[in-house]
Amino acid sequence: MKFRLIWLSAFTSLNRNKVRSFLTTLGVIIGVLSVILLTSLGSGLKNLVTEQFEGLGSNLLFVTPGEFISEEGGFSQDAFTQGLTVSKLTLDHVRAIKRIGDPITTAIPISELPIEARVGTIKKNTMIAASTAEYASVRSLGMTSGRFFNSADNETKRRVAVIGPTLAEDLFGLSSAIGQQLSLNGIYFTVIGVVESKGGGGFGGPDLDSIIYIPLETGRTALEITGIQYLLVKIDGEDELARGEALVSRVMGKYLDEDDFSVTDQAELVESIQTILGAITGALAGIAAISLIVGGIGIMNIMLVSVSERTKEIGLRKALGAKPNDILVQFLIEAAALSSFGGLTGIVLGMLISLILDQFIPSHITLSSVALAFSVSWFTGIIFGVFPARKASKLSPIEALRYE
Repeated sequence: MKFRLIWLSAFTSLNRNKVRSFLTTLGVIIGVLSVILLTSLGSGLKNLVTEQFEGLGSNLLFVTPGEFISEEGGFSQDAFTQGLTVSKLTLDHVRAIKRIGDPITTAIPISELPIEARVGTIKKNTMIAASTAEYASVRSLGMTSGRFFNSADNETKRRVAVIGPTLAEDLFGLSSAIGQQLSLNGIYFTVIGVVESKGGGGFGGPDLDSIIYIPLETGRTALEITGIQYLLVKIDGEDELARGEALVSRVMGKYLDEDDFSVTDQAELVESIQTILGAITGALAGIAAISLIVGGIGIMNIMLVSVSERTKEIGLRKALGAKPNDILVQFLIEAAALSSFGGLTGIVLGMLISLILDQFIPSHITLSSVALAFSVSWFTGIIFGVFPARKASKLSPIEALRYE
């Protein structure tokens, strides 16, 4: 039997049972859709993290509590927990790092915590960053209006705040935020500046345009902020990062044990976070891919039913000269067609939903995930279609024609 006729016979059979064919592919559609969505969200999150770290500047060192990066080069969960709860970092460490001189430009302490901001009846849950006046230059913060707090504000513990543009709009609408009163956990602060947009806020992460910046000493007295979560050290040029990291580590080692602090640059942090996100995305995509196996089992079941329903047809084809391989190929084509249709439909739906989600949270479609999802769906159909196809090809013509 010519291949063209085998192909036409396969699609004619599928066309006779449109509804059953569509329902058979649902498992594959859902599986491919899930894989594409999860990988797109994971890729979007990785891009978001990279962009936000790049926005900090490329010549920064992070001094964090505990062994932030493990000896294997991965992220240390224990150190992360320690950084959120117990930190041995102090202002003495900041002053010691500043005394290093070249290539250290400056160092700043940072304490961050969630807080409720309120203006009248309007309230927003956001994050405050308490630091020194050098924070703006280290983080390359530009101002759209007003000014950033200065050393005098910090030393005199003035209750002043600088806010992001999104928070300014949420709390004050079209009115100017400068000079307005802002309540932070019931304590009133005066808004003295609004910074330029930095973006962020995807996947439930902090929206950089809604952060509130206050002087560190003010935060300690007015909001009872205790401890310093981490230090940012600015280096004079990227080519000096390695030397700067060694010098900072040496100075910090005079004050703390090795296990009490870590000095890392952005590349190390981003690499560690990307590794974690990649593993999480892969695991979620793997879980979603299980539905592809379920879809493959569905295809196999329907193909077995089809073999039983068409036993006489198979016997007649064989009696008229069809070879076992012709029957085998026909059923494999039907299985491949079902899985391919499910794969393509899942890809289209996954891409559309991903584009819609991208309007709210970062979602980046990768060609590799699309190709992988389709390939797996196609091979799933072939693999699970082999058994029914072989069963059909091995039917005896005489027994098939007698089948009731």
